Amino acid sequence: MLLVLHAVRLLGFADEPQIAQRFDLPHPKVADALRTAEAHGWVTHSSFAGTSGWSLTDTGRTENERLLTTELGEGANPVRQVYDDFLPLNALLQQACTDWQLRPSTTDPLAPNDHSDPAWDAGVLHELAVLDRALGPITARLVAVLPRFRDYDTRFSAALKRVTAGEPAYVDRSDVDSCHRVWFELHEDLLATLGLHR
Repeated sequence: MLLVLHAVRLLGFADEPQIAQRFDLPHPKVADALRTAEAHGWVTHSSFAGTSGWSLTDTGRTENERLLTTELGEGANPVRQVYDDFLPLNALLQQACTDWQLRPSTTDPLAPNDHSDPAWDAGVLHELAVLDRALGPITARLVAVLPRFRDYDTRFSAALKRVTAGEPAYVDRSDVDSCHRVWFELHEDLLATLGLHR
């Protein structure tokens, strides 16, 4: 139940296959857990614009946080130390994504980045590469306490490889497993695990 509720929380709105994939869970067990969670009022299923999926309710968020607290047990200090080391990197990621979206000009400090300046974009990719190298040790420290943190570094690396192979959407798009989406999910995971708020 913890992993199913947590997957729904991290994904925000997801269908059953996405929820199962997030923590490599068997589909029948995910389906059973979702039905149980729905009966308890922890998740709700909705459809709109041709898509359908599950999302957490307020009581589901509370239950998720209760389960995470139990799971963390005595591991709070190591995870908190990782979070403290993560925050400066988070500021770099935010700046890199801002620089990918905006390229200030002399007349417009909020001018959109039209990606016509290769040196500017190369600077962003350099920052993402720095973050990619930093994320491996961060993930390893988290996995030593909670194995469910295991794939953030590999997902970020995979997204960055797609960017360098010519798929710029993998910098910051929210509808693909982009650098920004992976990082945002890790941030949310750390906050949820430690019982913190943005």
